[in-house]
Amino acid sequence: MSRRRLSRRAAGGGAAIVAGLALLALLAGIWSYAGPGPRSDSGDVISVVLEKGSGVQQIGETLKESGVISSASVFSAAARITGAAADLKAGEYEFPSGASMARVLADIRDGKVVRHQVTIPEGWTSGMVLDALRAEAELVGVVDEPPEGSILPDTYRLERGESRAAVIQRMREARDKVLADLWATRQPDLPIETPEEAVILASIVEKETGVAAERPRVAAVFVNRLRLGMALQSDPTIIYGLTRGRPLGRGIRASELAAAGPYNSYKVVGLPPTPIANPGREALAAVLDPPKSDELFFVADGSGGHAFAVTYEDHKRNVARWREIERQKASGGQ
Repeated sequence: MSRRRLSRRAAGGGAAIVAGLALLALLAGIWSYAGPGPRSDSGDVISVVLEKGSGVQQIGETLKESGVISSASVFSAAARITGAAADLKAGEYEFPSGASMARVLADIRDGKVVRHQVTIPEGWTSGMVLDALRAEAELVGVVDEPPEGSILPDTYRLERGESRAAVIQRMREARDKVLADLWATRQPDLPIETPEEAVILASIVEKETGVAAERPRVAAVFVNRLRLGMALQSDPTIIYGLTRGRPLGRGIRASELAAAGPYNSYKVVGLPPTPIANPGREALAAVLDPPKSDELFFVADGSGGHAFAVTYEDHKRNVARWREIERQKASGGQ
């Protein structure tokens, strides 16, 4: 056999080896991409935070270091080949242990970030809202307490790394939209001149009853009182003046009922200067579209709701029944 033929055979053999190795590398890459990923030793889920501004290579390295994928280079190549590299989204992710790289890449491309949430109940003060956001460890930054009544009670989604200021802003924008919609369809001739006055009155309605179905009826009582120039006589306004809406922990004293002050609605006719809480959508709707009613009074009825009355004589009878219920409770009766 000539030297030339040996050289050609050797070259052919080398090329075959190179091609074989390339094929093996391709198959290994395909398996790394489509096959099962690494298994976690610490649970069924692996949590990873991908920082904003991370490039595809940095994302791959973060995933590799976290034990989500087996190869950062294969991840980067797959992201570029599939066109996903430009659409990868930052945030907090949770991947099942052993998830394929294809699944991981798809989740990041689709932005399937972990969604945290915070629920703000109707009637919370802005100070309570701020306390709740400060307690959410996934949020960042400091923010001043928002004005009373400026946010909409609801459940809000949060993302890790989101600023508390941004969350407050979303809450305020939600309230502004709801208030604008309800104000545009309000009843004519209400004794409420501005949207802010509607929020003030709705905050009082919100604090006066824990029974959702009573909100319109309570709102009608207060609207009737405003029309007649009567004092609202709402205990929650006095409590707000004393504690800014924090629980008083005791009954209101006679001296506090008699004391002068802008939040003493027994002494001041009309609305207090600010809301006393953050009212929800239903309370706002109730004061802007109250039912027609002649009722001017209400008092607790012992069931969690209230007994309503048109006349003061009927109201006194309702109060007497409530006092008897209180006495029975105090003595251990039913």
